[in-house]
Amino acid sequence: MTVTPRRLSVEEPILLSNVSNGSEVELSDSLEPADFHLATGHSPRHASRHPGVATIHEGEERGSVRSGSASGSPRGSMAAHAKPLSLLPLVALIFFDVSGGPFGIEDAVSRGAPLLAVLGFIILPIIWSVPEALVTAELATTFPENSGYVAWVTAAFGPFWGFQKGFYAWVSGVIDNAVYPVLFLEYLQAVWPVLESFWPRLIFLVGLNFALSYLNYRGLHVVGEAAIGMTIFTLLPFLAMVLLGLPHVQPSNWVKVDWDTVEWLPFLNVMFWCLNYWDSVSTLAGEVQNPTKTFPRALFGAVILVVCSYLLPLLVGLGVTSDPSAWQSGYLAVIGEKVGGSWLAWWIVASAAVSQIGQFEAEMCSDSYQLLGMSERGFLPSIFHHRSKYGTPTFGILASSLGVMGLATFNFQTIVDLVNCAYCLGQLLEFVAFIWLRIKYPALIRPFRVPLPTWACALALVPACILLLGLIVVPWVVGDLSVIIFTIVVVVVGAVLHPLLQAARHRGWLGFHDTTPTAFKEMLFAMYSPVDEDASDMRSSGSQEWQGLVGGGGGGAALPSYSAPRG
Repeated sequence: MTVTPRRLSVEEPILLSNVSNGSEVELSDSLEPADFHLATGHSPRHASRHPGVATIHEGEERGSVRSGSASGSPRGSMAAHAKPLSLLPLVALIFFDVSGGPFGIEDAVSRGAPLLAVLGFIILPIIWSVPEALVTAELATTFPENSGYVAWVTAAFGPFWGFQKGFYAWVSGVIDNAVYPVLFLEYLQAVWPVLESFWPRLIFLVGLNFALSYLNYRGLHVVGEAAIGMTIFTLLPFLAMVLLGLPHVQPSNWVKVDWDTVEWLPFLNVMFWCLNYWDSVSTLAGEVQNPTKTFPRALFGAVILVVCSYLLPLLVGLGVTSDPSAWQSGYLAVIGEKVGGSWLAWWIVASAAVSQIGQFEAEMCSDSYQLLGMSERGFLPSIFHHRSKYGTPTFGILASSLGVMGLATFNFQTIVDLVNCAYCLGQLLEFVAFIWLRIKYPALIRPFRVPLPTWACALALVPACILLLGLIVVPWVVGDLSVIIFTIVVVVVGAVLHPLLQAARHRGWLGFHDTTPTAFKEMLFAMYSPVDEDASDMRSSGSQEWQGLVGGGGGGAALPSYSAPRG
């Protein structure tokens, strides 16, 4: 009888057999297909090469899984720990990764114009947010693990470019996270002017950074549940503002524009910053319950929540005010007082503070778990794979926290300009990888697939790619020296750091997991891909490699199962 690897069902508990000792462990149905995708059979001596990968075969009982040792391996560690994130916490974390509420629309109005801000929050979600969310939904469910977008780019172009994507994303994430303590401080400075001095400002920001990082250390389930509460608290005052202000709206205020005063680059940077980072949550894919279903639903809900949280307060705020130049940081509280009184103004100020905390926590989760995922796959030293007793990546949190602290003295606009630069570089890699995987590996199992043919997906991403290229090129055209130097430094450091780390592995200077980034690319297809469409020749030949793939013959070398490339 021909045996063919297939994905596992999670409708029943799964028995995971440890081939090294013959023991069986029953796993609850909270462990998802992400943990037991299509993979290779292998003997104990090859378990370190393809660790923790499980295979089920046609003709075997459902729930019977052959596996390499699940303990002590990156894959096994991913499968063994409880997954703390369900649908609502994931929606809340995406909300804070991307938005955190309408804070930031003030700069969109003052740097642009009412008409440009309104059009921006209508058009940009269509050409940017929805495409990025759909790409994230497809690829995060195809490769549901904590290396996230690093896995996507590695699968498409190999470990060097996968590392570059990870490096650009982590740098931009840390820079982005430096925004939130700064914004939180700006709200407090109105009450305590002493915080405007250098040393009080620095001490406060460092203390806040470590306090918020400790909350992240205490567990992803703690952050997820807290994010739900913070989302509700953040959005309720704006719901009140919309309901109270709607009867007083003057729609003619929405179409005001003074083309001579528009600051195009800052305006576009702020708009983009308000609506990016949909892919950040992919680095938590290994922590999500039933990711193949949860991710698309969470992203769909978050897109609606984010767009409404920007557009509705913007329309009401512009409709009840007449001076666009008054839209500076904190102006939403002024609008709240105008339509509802001082109680609403103070509630908006409080929600702004809570929003900064929520955004910091969500970004810290994404950044730290990305380092954990990259360590699991051999890109980074094994120290980043260490989990605390709460299941959190201890050294990933520490590294990300120190990076944030190093940017504590930067102002808001400088941080936004730098973060967009690094983010755009990585995002271009991600979009190209998405199309390349569609073309080269059409048979790759995609639990969620963007409901468009590949050519239509490519066409839909053209406006987003033009936006990315524009944000990268414009600083060079206008001579923004700080952004130009930063871009060069990021590209050079990323290009040098990957080979240096691999040299450190080969020379034993640093400890790494057995899996190398090169082997990881092969493992990606072994874990997540259907059997090679051309593998029938191997199957009929009875080769040792095929016997290893399907688990027969007592364990030949594990063979990755690739989808047949087109062309």
